[in-house]
Amino acid sequence: MDPWRLSAVDAVRLQEAGELSSVELIESVLERIEQHNGDLNAIVALDANGARAAAAEADHRRAAGDQLGPLHGVPVTIKANLDVEGQPTTSGVAAFADKIAPADAPSVGHLRRAGAIVIGRTNMPEFGFRGATESSLYGTTRNPWHPVASPGGSSGGASAAAAMGFGPLHQGSDIGGSLRFPAGGCGLATVKPTSCRVPANNLTSSGERGLLSQLMSVQGIITRHVADTRVATKVMAQPSPRDPNCPPVPWDGPPIPTPITIAVSDDWGIHEPHPGLVDLHRRAADHLSDAGYQVIEADPPPIEDAYRGWFSLATTEAAIGMTPAVHRFGGESIRTVFDWTIEMGGVLDRDDYVAGLGARTAMMRAWDQFLDEHPLVLTPFLTMPMYDVDFDTQCPESMVGVAERAMHAFGINFLGLPAGVIGMDLVEDKPSGVQIVGRRYREDLICDALEAIEQRNGVMSHRLWERESA
Repeated sequence: MDPWRLSAVDAVRLQEAGELSSVELIESVLERIEQHNGDLNAIVALDANGARAAAAEADHRRAAGDQLGPLHGVPVTIKANLDVEGQPTTSGVAAFADKIAPADAPSVGHLRRAGAIVIGRTNMPEFGFRGATESSLYGTTRNPWHPVASPGGSSGGASAAAAMGFGPLHQGSDIGGSLRFPAGGCGLATVKPTSCRVPANNLTSSGERGLLSQLMSVQGIITRHVADTRVATKVMAQPSPRDPNCPPVPWDGPPIPTPITIAVSDDWGIHEPHPGLVDLHRRAADHLSDAGYQVIEADPPPIEDAYRGWFSLATTEAAIGMTPAVHRFGGESIRTVFDWTIEMGGVLDRDDYVAGLGARTAMMRAWDQFLDEHPLVLTPFLTMPMYDVDFDTQCPESMVGVAERAMHAFGINFLGLPAGVIGMDLVEDKPSGVQIVGRRYREDLICDALEAIEQRNGVMSHRLWERESA
């Protein structure tokens, strides 16, 4: 097997057995990138020489018998909005191309200490403020499955790279679905961690983020295999003194009674779902039942309330904190999408913003009480086939239509709950998947359930590669 096809877990196992070197793995991935990145535009800054040197050092340390981390010698890409020491943190904005990071962001440091090798940076929309991946600095990233479909956003470079085989691990971030849209839209796996679970701090930032951004935005990983999602998220979810909001919560929570109950929600939002997505929902429920979960029909508190809360409060914070920078430094597309988004959500006055934060706590309490009885919930994620790459620049109505069909994306961020997405099959020739929501700090249970689905449904990227070689 070509090494670029390997999962991170298998790559580490083969290195431990002496059947693969990190140099061989890195060279295979670099060759794969050279062959296909020109078509995808997923990796926008490749550090081939740095990766080769790090791989040689990784092999030297293994030969010397050093104590090694769980990702030793495995390549990882980092999204363009996270600090990597000595590299620019552009966030897709041309004016930030000279903003050189003096040190790694905490989660990048955690990945490196676990042995991972940073091989390149992945594309994203300017300021991370779109559900598609296009910027005036880097251009557009293509979905490897479909000529018109978006790879998702804002971590679309990460998802396209993962699906095409540019290494097994691809870091991303999520404030309204920016890990889960790309994962589902490219047939991959991810977990959006609980709020503040992964430490965040960019020394290149000009100031602190707004309160709601701190409560909703998270770092995570996009992978082809759930086992890789588990090990890499666990590595990233370690405290750092640079983020006082990150709690020292162990990855594995206490055992809970079995069979574990998974509530299957029929709350599809305000639009009729596509029949293909309904079929995937049922298939996932059958897989989970076959794996021994107790699958029952039960609806959690209405997701629409949390969705509305996300838009009203997030757009208020964005309008206050981001408008000058977007209009000064952003390209035409991001300025248009930004203004339409602010108009869509509105801008609250002080009293309504404070009241909205209070209402958020009540919604969180209601969901926590539901999850106390049902530890996991199978929900829709996007109730339509994957949208086109230019959906959000066509007209405001197109953007609103997609957002309303992704209520379970935005709403879960507003609630601060962990949620995983796994790609399952093609719907209208575009990858689609399902979402599993869990109790706070129980990403381990979410990974267990996603892995049960994967074991019965298969890894979608393998089908993509088979199509490529046919």
